[in-house]
Amino acid sequence: MNKINVIGVGFRPLEKTARDILLGSEVVLTNKSLHDVFKRYDEYESVRDRIIVHGTVYEMLDYIADNFRDKKIALIGAGDPMFFGIGRLVIERFGQDAAEVYPDLSSMQVAFSRVKETLNNALLISLHGGPDPKKRRKRKYGIAELSYLLKRHDKIGILTDRDNGPDKIAKEIFGADVQMYVCEKIGYDDEKIIKGTPEEIAGMSFEYPNVVIITSAIVQKCNSAVGAIHAECPLGKLPLPVFGLKENEIEHSRGLITKDEVRAVTIHKLRLPQKGVFWDVGAGSGSVSIEVAGLFPGLRICAVEKNDEQAANINENINKFSTNNIELIKGSAPEALKNLPAPDRVFIGGSGGNLSDIITTLNNKMDSGIVVINAVTIETLNEAVQSLENSGFRVDISEVSISRSKPIGDKKQMSALNPIFIISGEKNICQAS
Repeated sequence: MNKINVIGVGFRPLEKTARDILLGSEVVLTNKSLHDVFKRYDEYESVRDRIIVHGTVYEMLDYIADNFRDKKIALIGAGDPMFFGIGRLVIERFGQDAAEVYPDLSSMQVAFSRVKETLNNALLISLHGGPDPKKRRKRKYGIAELSYLLKRHDKIGILTDRDNGPDKIAKEIFGADVQMYVCEKIGYDDEKIIKGTPEEIAGMSFEYPNVVIITSAIVQKCNSAVGAIHAECPLGKLPLPVFGLKENEIEHSRGLITKDEVRAVTIHKLRLPQKGVFWDVGAGSGSVSIEVAGLFPGLRICAVEKNDEQAANINENINKFSTNNIELIKGSAPEALKNLPAPDRVFIGGSGGNLSDIITTLNNKMDSGIVVINAVTIETLNEAVQSLENSGFRVDISEVSISRSKPIGDKKQMSALNPIFIISGEKNICQAS
């Protein structure tokens, strides 16, 4: 059976194997922009009469499906077709055994070399959407997560598209202490490299295609400090721990914060997904939301809080930790919940005496998911269990008793905190076998 041969172009002459396969193909498929690139290759004149230029990638895939069994087909891809490229779509549709891939350099590789930055430990993402919204690859990260990601990574490389260009990226990270490079039309005769701050880049326009590289000397310096908060790494600039924020790092009032150890167990019980909607009801300082946002930047987090002082703390923490996937909902539950998107997970840290009504409201909006409730009193424990069971949740209860050391002279002794009941309710959740 004929193979679908995906050949990357853009930067280097074709290797002998790829060249021989191209010259032996009966049909060469490409799109308009890659056709212009391919014209520069020595092999172009030999195959120009066999080239079919399609408008979209999906037209090419449909043509391949109808013809590859009877015809030798070469498909021209950009750079490395397996780096956020057409190679993935070919493999997904036809299988690994049906295709061979002959890569060129990727535009990302070339861009990093142009600006003389290493790819080591860089986060590489694509904001490229594709022509058909219904068929687009689900992005691991979106443009809204960039501020958060810059807390974790000293270098980020971004493949852009026309809707998510350098100026839009710059506006999203406006004010960040970073350097941006826009590598415009890499590999073309009119290639250009533009360097600037987000404020400078935000006011410019750029030719497409382009690659954006963001570097942060501060995060790089902090990462090399191995762990603790360093004098030269103020918390607002520190690449935060993925898990394990301390109470004194989170803005809160009068000790009203979910204690570190309880927060850890609570988040474990939630079994959070990478994507979806998470409600934090009675969010208080927002400590649970902040920690969850760091662990799962793809989650949409609705932090519901009625108290003005606590809401101010949540806003301060959102800004402090650049957790832009948290939305503060100012109001009392259950009324404040009615217009929120249906949740996949819910944490109730405070209910204002409306626990049963809150559970009824979320149950009406939640087809499946997990609810976790933290309770201090026996009465709240009983109400939580009864309300969850009446709503069809499978209930599990844990009691967390924490003791912490405190100094007594030159020695230490353990001091107990109030025990906390953690009630978990699951509804239509598949269990791991």
